[in-house]
Amino acid sequence: MERIPVYFNFLKAVPECKHDFMKLLLNIIHFTGLLFLPFFGISQNATPSMIFDVHLHAQKDLNKQFDNFKKYNIVRGAFSSSMDNVEKYRTESKIKLLFGLMFPCTNGIVPYSGQKCFKDGKDFPDVQWVRQQIIDKKIDFLGEIINEYYGISPSDSVLFPYYKLALEFDLPVGIHTGGIGPNNLSPNNNPAMGDPMVMKGALRRFPDLKIWIMHAGMPHLKSTMTIFENYPQVYADISVIANPDITDKNEFHSYMKSLIDAGFENRLMFGSDNGDYTKMIRAVNELDFLTPEQKEKIFYKNAGRFFGNH
Repeated sequence: MERIPVYFNFLKAVPECKHDFMKLLLNIIHFTGLLFLPFFGISQNATPSMIFDVHLHAQKDLNKQFDNFKKYNIVRGAFSSSMDNVEKYRTESKIKLLFGLMFPCTNGIVPYSGQKCFKDGKDFPDVQWVRQQIIDKKIDFLGEIINEYYGISPSDSVLFPYYKLALEFDLPVGIHTGGIGPNNLSPNNNPAMGDPMVMKGALRRFPDLKIWIMHAGMPHLKSTMTIFENYPQVYADISVIANPDITDKNEFHSYMKSLIDAGFENRLMFGSDNGDYTKMIRAVNELDFLTPEQKEKIFYKNAGRFFGNH
């Protein structure tokens, strides 16, 4: 019961007439353990008052997804999927969503789901079409950039026209990093392209490009930290690495501690990647080296600053 001394400090400030009551209350807390801790707001299962989920995709049951947004206080989100799904969510979403452009698409389809990324079935969207979508405020960011699935570097020149648009319109760019799962429908995938270091060429050419490293680059910690150190406008979402169904809890703890100890607490953002909110929120809350203020930054504040008025 590490928090009990806090209550004893509080007890000292309570008038003597209330001493017996407070002593009784502390005994109840001591003997019932976690049963009463949520009442005092220190439960590891506690849901933050606001969450900005920066890594969302479509689900089959929209109503269940929207119910979860309400249940877990997801008040804003960054969503990417096929353009058909983007239009559907734009119409039906019950929270403030930002909409992204997912590409390049191997054989014109979204990994895993197999839906057409674009109505014309192409791997890359037409650049002028993208420009018009931005002007019409139908696209708020570029991403998820799934170059790793396509088998190319995020610094490949084929992506440069899109990065130019991102700079012109001040749009964030979300780039997939880390590993990829099985049955992804992307036969040319190249795991080496999941190392954040390979985006260095794009950042050298476009040094002001506002990028967030999806999945925080895990397991490439050194590369992620190098990019952070050299490009202060680059942020990261923790999505899959906070999902205990995918990433070992101890590995997540160690990876996050390294990033926090290096001073990057203002550049880490919560993302679910459609994982289980209960488990992922708990995973962040269980990081015992984080202060409540740092958790608030990760759950909401950092994303609010990164996306700004988008």
